[in-house]
Amino acid sequence: MGGRMVKRRSVLATAVFAVFFCAPAAHALDDKAVSPQELKAKTDYCKTCHGLSGQGFRGSFPMPRLAGQQPEYLQNQLQAFIEKRRTNPVMFNVAHVLSPPMVTALADYFKDLNPKPLGGGGASKELIPEGQKIFQKGVGDVPPCASCHGAEAKGADAFPRLAGQLNDYVIRKLTNWDKERGQNKDKPDNSAIMQPIAHDLTEAQVKAVAAYVSQLE
Repeated sequence: MGGRMVKRRSVLATAVFAVFFCAPAAHALDDKAVSPQELKAKTDYCKTCHGLSGQGFRGSFPMPRLAGQQPEYLQNQLQAFIEKRRTNPVMFNVAHVLSPPMVTALADYFKDLNPKPLGGGGASKELIPEGQKIFQKGVGDVPPCASCHGAEAKGADAFPRLAGQLNDYVIRKLTNWDKERGQNKDKPDNSAIMQPIAHDLTEAQVKAVAAYVSQLE
C-alpha cells in the first residue's frame, strides 16, 4: 500500500509541475492586474451555474460546489479545461478566455466562501457509515481518501476539498473518470493519481463515499 501511495504522489507532483511551468506562452505574458469590477463581473457569471454562494446547483446536470475549494486545485482544473485534458465543452469556452491573474483571483475568491452543503441529490443517510469507513480507512487496494483530502475532507494544495460537494456530482465524476480526465495524452494530467482509485471502487462504494462527503461542512 505504501509503495502505491508514493508512486501516485510522484505522478501527481510531476503533473503539477508540468501544469504550472508548461502553460501557454501567451498567458505568461498577460500579467495585468484584475480590478474589483472585473472580478465581480466574472464571479457573477460563474454563479449562474455554480450557485449564488458557489455552493453548487442542480439542473439538468449537477454543477459542482466551488466554495471553499483549494486555490491550487481550482487553478489546475481551469488549466486542464484550457489544455483539453479534462472534457467539458462549456468549461473549455469559459476557461480559455481567462488570463492567469483572473484564474488566480477566481481561485482566491471561491476559497473564502463557506455556505452550508446543498444536500439532497439522492444521497442515502444509510450509506454514510460505510462511506466514512472508506474515506478514513480505505478499502481493498484503495487507500484512505483522508490521506490526500484531509481528515475533514477539506483538501490541501493540489488535493481538492470534497466536504460539501454535491452527492450526485461526486458519483458522476468518479463513475466517468476515464471519459472526462486525461483526454489530452500530450499533456500530463495532475488528476492521474485518482484514475486507479476511481477504477477500483465499486458502484456501491462510490455512492457511499459520495453520501459521506456531501454532508460534511
